[in-house]
Amino acid sequence: MGKRNWRQLWQTLWQTWTIDKPAALGDWLWQVLVVELAALLDRLTLRKLIALIPVVIVIGAYLHRIPLPPELILVGDVLAYIDVFSMIFLIGLFTRVATVMAVVRQTIELAQSLARRVPMALRRFDTRHRRAKDRPRRGRLTGARTDDDEPSVVAGLAWA
Repeated sequence: MGKRNWRQLWQTLWQTWTIDKPAALGDWLWQVLVVELAALLDRLTLRKLIALIPVVIVIGAYLHRIPLPPELILVGDVLAYIDVFSMIFLIGLFTRVATVMAVVRQTIELAQSLARRVPMALRRFDTRHRRAKDRPRRGRLTGARTDDDEPSVVAGLAWA
């Protein structure tokens, strides 16, 4: 092997390990740390982020050698399945609202039925007959008093 071949081999080796390999490493680092990370962040949703919270808690507790209470693990499970728990909560809320609305509707119907009955009840209890206009008017007795002039009493109805 001559000096020339040795020099050419050394230049090729030098270019490979000082230019090509670091450039390939830089391209690989760019691909992993920038392109793939940006794609991961684009696909990241709030649910996936919440599901990672228990993992972070477990890793932090393991690194600090802290014993984890079961409640903390349960909080992690609740956070991981937050959509299921929120649906159960919403269904419970809607059933309560539906019950309240049914009671309000029944109260309104009762008030409407009572309001419809009032004119009929007032006519029914008015037993006085008006005097005919063509009859001559009689004088009033001064000492006699009848119950016709008293206000009528309706059970369950208050007069103002």
